[in-house]
Amino acid sequence: MKIKPAFCTLVALPFALITLATEGRTEGFRDENVPMQVEEELDLSRYLGRWYEIARFPNNFEIGCEGVTAEYSALPEGRIKVVNSCHKAGLEGPVDRAEGVARVVAPGKLEVNFASWLSLLPFTWGDYWVLDVDANYEVAVIGTPKGKQGWILARSPQISAEQLTEAHSVLRRNGYDIGALEMVPQN
Repeated sequence: MKIKPAFCTLVALPFALITLATEGRTEGFRDENVPMQVEEELDLSRYLGRWYEIARFPNNFEIGCEGVTAEYSALPEGRIKVVNSCHKAGLEGPVDRAEGVARVVAPGKLEVNFASWLSLLPFTWGDYWVLDVDANYEVAVIGTPKGKQGWILARSPQISAEQLTEAHSVLRRNGYDIGALEMVPQN
């Protein structure tokens, strides 16, 4: 039996609305009164490729995830294919993957959607702001205006103490309380 897109939308819409309604009740990890500074000179061609998740603020969609990676590749019309992978139940556990698409909305500011069949609905796109990327494009710090998510990414599974300290500084400058930041186990 083939499931029709209209049926999928009908079934998913209540869940999306519930998510929207409850999202406003969840506190973020940053002071929204602090203006966010993004990497306005972001070179997307250098940003593409594989990134390892070094640290993150807790979120519902990564519960139990370890060995997390994000792979970005170019698509037509300036869009970016996003493939997030994580191991569930430990580094040797089964791999979960989520595929989505990102679009640039302003310099250093992207939006990501993992529900392509609902992409016409504006609330299905999530903010993904590149707050900082080092000169060699080895470490990146990502955040969201409401501060409900944030990540430290790197080209390798581990980073130096100095790189981690600098990433923490970027988060603090953007109003984040790094007390809830959790390190992500990597191979």
